[in-house]
Amino acid sequence: MAEGNKNGIANTMPSHTPSQRYLSTRGSSYGMPFEDVVLKGLASDGGLFIPEAIPSLPGDWAQKWRRLPFSSLAYEILSLYISPSEIPSDDLKNIIHKSYSTFRHPAVTILHPLRPSQNLHLLELFHGPTFAFKDVALQFLGNLFEYFLVRRNGVSTSGRHHLTVIGATSGDTGSAAIYGLRGKNDVSVFILYPKGRVSPIQEAQMTTVLDANVHNLAVEGTFDDCQDLVKALFADSETNKAHNLAAVNSINWARILAQITYYFHAYFSLTNSSSFKQGDQIRFVVPTGNFGDILAGYFAKRMGLPIEKLVIATNENDILDRFWKSGHYEKHPVHGKAAEGGLAADGVKAHEEGAKETLSPAMDILVSSNFERLLWFLSYADAQEHTDEEKRKRAGEQVRGWLTALKNNGGFGVLAPILAAAQVDFESERVSDSETVETIKAFYTKPHAITNGAPISTNASSPSSTRYILDPHSAIGVAASLRSITRAPPSGTHHISLATAHPAKFASAVQLALGAEQGFDFEKEVLPQEFLGLESRERRVRAVGREEGVEGMRRILDEEAREEDGR
Repeated sequence: MAEGNKNGIANTMPSHTPSQRYLSTRGSSYGMPFEDVVLKGLASDGGLFIPEAIPSLPGDWAQKWRRLPFSSLAYEILSLYISPSEIPSDDLKNIIHKSYSTFRHPAVTILHPLRPSQNLHLLELFHGPTFAFKDVALQFLGNLFEYFLVRRNGVSTSGRHHLTVIGATSGDTGSAAIYGLRGKNDVSVFILYPKGRVSPIQEAQMTTVLDANVHNLAVEGTFDDCQDLVKALFADSETNKAHNLAAVNSINWARILAQITYYFHAYFSLTNSSSFKQGDQIRFVVPTGNFGDILAGYFAKRMGLPIEKLVIATNENDILDRFWKSGHYEKHPVHGKAAEGGLAADGVKAHEEGAKETLSPAMDILVSSNFERLLWFLSYADAQEHTDEEKRKRAGEQVRGWLTALKNNGGFGVLAPILAAAQVDFESERVSDSETVETIKAFYTKPHAITNGAPISTNASSPSSTRYILDPHSAIGVAASLRSITRAPPSGTHHISLATAHPAKFASAVQLALGAEQGFDFEKEVLPQEFLGLESRERRVRAVGREEGVEGMRRILDEEAREEDGR
């Protein structure tokens, strides 16, 4: 399918509702079908894809959906954004079922009562194949890639369509991408990671996947070196033409879309429970780096899910927290000793661009890539133009201006009405490394004070345990929740904090927090059965030396592709 109209006049696409057509946040593309949005990832003008309208929920949604299992609920939500003329209903149901049949728990995501006395709940998102929230989106995205490519190849008369997914990782995204794409027809995946700078568990998760279409490349250098190689390959027209490169990072709209489901699922899990009373309100608290996970919550809220507030929880890389408190979105790069922190064994990134290293490396960002999507909606709502087309044009121009200022000047400010609109749906908190450690420690060492004496099951130990072991990213969400509770008393407000990873994924931070605690045993209380013996399994990985550079990477891609094809 060709890219949509670039002159601001949307292709009507009568088989699609407005929420099933897509536009670029920077204004040059309109009327894009879902398939092109998924396969392109990024708009031709460098913008991000968003639906032309956010759909409203059907009138009977609360009653009709309240008992649905996760996959059925996902179908109801996703079908509002995907036209059956692109993916017929039965095919979409099959894709969703295939995506979530890989999860270890039939519920897919689990709402856990963390502190009942204060109506604090934890939404466990780590029950997928790589024990991280990214599985919810990447299992779905991998199946979408395969579906579209196999279909295209079934009707193609101009050669075979093949997609080469390439990405850089400090461990977490890489393993989720690999497990989402392993064994897929017409898709290859190349993951670059800094040799010796990812946790042993995360390296083993990636390199023990032996499927022919999976290629792990251990790069001598830092995460930034890996990222630079990936950017150079995407910028090289010859490599793009030869391999049809694609990305699976959080800028791909399908990842945001898939994550909307668990906000609804958590809502029904809570409202169907005895702890929820009529008139109670719900806040979601989300550990946030690139703004994708919480953006899914924003879409759920805009659709009509009754969320009182979305609470952003950042680590010390706090560009979002500063924006919500000041209206200024500005890089504050740090270098040298001031930037040092975190734990190398957990995949801490050495950032040349100036992000601070922390105990929560998946959130170590200087700017949030998905924030651009929210900016478009805020600008559109604030636009004074009369027609929808004029408002879209104005929003695209405004976003382009802001992003240009960010690139050239290191930041920008928004007017008071824009900030006020952002504060209607969101609040923000910043959590330091020391506060992260204290939160992990507190929820392990003071279970009775935390749960008011009611036993809760831990994510890693026996069901009878009253202790709960948090990973550092989830601990940031919980710490932010405790502060939010002081503003929204628990007598009428429930807080759902998102747990984004299993603690075994960030073992060194957990050991730092709990290693000195009497009786703590990492293998017994944290390490899942699935991780036992993982590091001793057969591996397939190719070393990439510093001297290789972009030319060497082109050669490696060619060689690996020929080997995969059996040539």
